[in-house]
Amino acid sequence: MTLALLCAALPVTAQEDGTWFATDTLNGGLGEVPAWLDRSSPQGTIESFQAAIFKGDYDAAAHLLDLSDVPETQQAVAGPELAGMLNTVLSRKVIIDWNGLSDRPDGVPAHAATPEDRKPNRSVMLWTIDLPDRPVPMRLSRVKPADGDPVWVFSRQTVRNLPAMEEMHGPSQLEQHLPDPLRQRAIWGLFWWEIMALPIVVILAIAIGMLVHRILSRLAGRARGSLSTAVIRSVRVPAVLIAVSGLAWACSTWLFVFSGPIDVVLSPLIATGVVAAIFILLMNTVDEILDRILNFDDFDLSAIGPELEERRSLATKVAAARRTALVIVFLIGTGVVLSSAGLFRTIGVSILASAGVLTLILGFAARNVLANIMSSLQISVNQSARIGDMVMFRDRLCTVERVNFTYVQLRIWTGERLVVPVTTFTDEVFENWMMGSPEAIRTIEMTLTPEADVSALREAFTKILDRGREQGWTLGELDQAGVQVTSVDLFGKHVMFKVPTTDPNSAWDIVCNVREDLIDEIVRIQSRDGIRFFPAPPPAEAG
Repeated sequence: MTLALLCAALPVTAQEDGTWFATDTLNGGLGEVPAWLDRSSPQGTIESFQAAIFKGDYDAAAHLLDLSDVPETQQAVAGPELAGMLNTVLSRKVIIDWNGLSDRPDGVPAHAATPEDRKPNRSVMLWTIDLPDRPVPMRLSRVKPADGDPVWVFSRQTVRNLPAMEEMHGPSQLEQHLPDPLRQRAIWGLFWWEIMALPIVVILAIAIGMLVHRILSRLAGRARGSLSTAVIRSVRVPAVLIAVSGLAWACSTWLFVFSGPIDVVLSPLIATGVVAAIFILLMNTVDEILDRILNFDDFDLSAIGPELEERRSLATKVAAARRTALVIVFLIGTGVVLSSAGLFRTIGVSILASAGVLTLILGFAARNVLANIMSSLQISVNQSARIGDMVMFRDRLCTVERVNFTYVQLRIWTGERLVVPVTTFTDEVFENWMMGSPEAIRTIEMTLTPEADVSALREAFTKILDRGREQGWTLGELDQAGVQVTSVDLFGKHVMFKVPTTDPNSAWDIVCNVREDLIDEIVRIQSRDGIRFFPAPPPAEAG
């Protein structure tokens, strides 16, 4: 019976103990806790710590730390020192998310929406601090001494790591030698020396970037050989980014240790610069390798032939592989930047990310870009428009020059370039004159009078094609040629001339030449027979 009662009581006891960390004594060597300190909630603890630091009362601030790892005989001395270290780390590396900091004794955030979020907490993480060998969390813990109520204090693990945190992120030697007025707080929680040092760092970064770019540009101009010039130009932009990011990292690590509001922006920028340098260097290297292995400069990709068909497909696949590599490297680089810089720890961004709002905003903003990228990959995979293919797009005869991430570059037969969004190009119908067999029948349509002699035109059309073959026109089998009356209406009869061709590159010129010779023959027949072939336009009505 007693065993059954104990078993029934165990879940209740475990649930109660699960809302705090039990300890025999809490900071027994510090004496009485000042009455004005509020340790009942995470928000109250942070506010009380800031108030104690503002008053210069580090003895009171020590009561907000869990000093269980410090012997009671040393807590009175070590407690204020550890409180000073904590203040240094908080002011330099931590941005308090007041909106997410609970003001309830159970630690439940005010904006908790799900049952899982509304469960009582006994530990709250404020930030993550980087140490030389690992990142460590900074936490508040709810601790209940045997003779008192549960209170919120900085966890014993956080207190244990404070010396290492303060040594790495505390004032640099240069800052320690600055005059006292420069080490005072100015605006936005920044020191006066930060307001003066930040513009200097920016100017130095710009100067070193321009210097590196100028040096490499001169080396590229003096280099002998295409390989040396290509290598220098490939590393020029990455070298500038590395130099600028390296200078910013050195200044923020060795010369200065900036406060949290600056560090939370500067660290992502440095990480982004390094990742972008690696990204650009990798892509430039891949491009140089592909250009030397697969060089299509000596080939006209729009020409006809089995070998050139393979080269068109290969060029398109190479472009698709390059775009795929770009996407993969970009995603990896973005993940590295987000994980190393901790962008989602900043105020507001963490709330948006946790609620999924940030994902919706980014997805809505990038929907067109993502759609174009997927469409470009679709073109490359299904080979519907290969590089070098001749296509008829919106009544323009064009050659596909490039299939980029967001647009397709077409060269019109006149030499002009037509830039079309990839989604527009794939959504509309276009003719690919080189897909499959290059042989095709091109047509010429004319509207003639009902009395026009079609048999005479058919004879003249056959002579034109025979003469064209003798002149070297790339015509197909002439038994596929023909002249047919397709319809008749009030304006006359509509006649179609079928011209067989074997090369899409010359088909348009051949059709134009045939049309010109047909008009000359019609004029000659009209003069000979006195029969009008083209309908007379109706007289314009007087308005």
